[in-house]
Amino acid sequence: MGLLVFVTVLWAFSFSLIGEFLAGQVDSDFAVLSRVLLGALVFLPFTRWRGVPSGMKLGILMTGMLQFGITYLCLYRSFSYLSVPEVLLFTIFTPLYVTLIDDALFRRFSPVALVAAAVATLGAGIIRYDGLSEDFITGFLLLQVANFTFAAGQVGYKHIMQRHQLALPAYRTFGYFFIGALVIALPSFLIFGNPDRLPTTSLQWGILVWLGLAASGLGLFLWNRGACYVDAGTLAIMNNALVPAGLLVNLLIWNRDADLTRLAIGGGVIALSLWVNARFHPRARLVAKSAEASAG
Repeated sequence: MGLLVFVTVLWAFSFSLIGEFLAGQVDSDFAVLSRVLLGALVFLPFTRWRGVPSGMKLGILMTGMLQFGITYLCLYRSFSYLSVPEVLLFTIFTPLYVTLIDDALFRRFSPVALVAAAVATLGAGIIRYDGLSEDFITGFLLLQVANFTFAAGQVGYKHIMQRHQLALPAYRTFGYFFIGALVIALPSFLIFGNPDRLPTTSLQWGILVWLGLAASGLGLFLWNRGACYVDAGTLAIMNNALVPAGLLVNLLIWNRDADLTRLAIGGGVIALSLWVNARFHPRARLVAKSAEASAG
């Protein structure tokens, strides 16, 4: 849990930095590629190439494709259609996907998560009730793809590491994660990237370096390691801890003129969806009982 809390604080500033200094100014494909390459530089020198099961290599590689490659390409594109507070609020769907994917891996199913998702969708509509423009819908859908792949990546990594118990530090295999991300990010930049929109200021380059080394390299490793030590319910809840932290940073520093009333009402409806999921989803109730037993 401590690792997840630490990374939440680390990531709280990332959304605002992207939205205020990179989105619309720096090519999104290049921004993602630079983060992948910098993260890879941190872990590839320590990567064990021999003695690691092929299934484990492939599994970690695929989680990198999902959780970093596809997630961040969609996330960066969503900033072209949504404000930073909207991006943060709409990441609140990720815990529902964590629950659904974890249930699927264990061949369980509960319709409660789908009901909760419908309530959350209503909350998202309230935030933009004055007109669901094509841009808004495009940004919203891009972000849902990002939410789903981020959830799939972290749940997948947790299950892979539980299945393959190696007497090897986790950082010795995390390089495969960034190789997987590179499989997505490099072709995307070569096909869709715009070389005329590379960073032009030292501030933009500095933000990319920080995002690549700290937020992506260290952050994603520690987040996935933390995910291995908690149950799916706790992991789902921690995915939403970023929302208030990120909103607080953005609203207080950069976005003081935001429509706080609409954000509060829509965010409240979305929060209600979380209560529905936590109150009526069988796995969520099981997690709550386990936590009470541990506390006692």
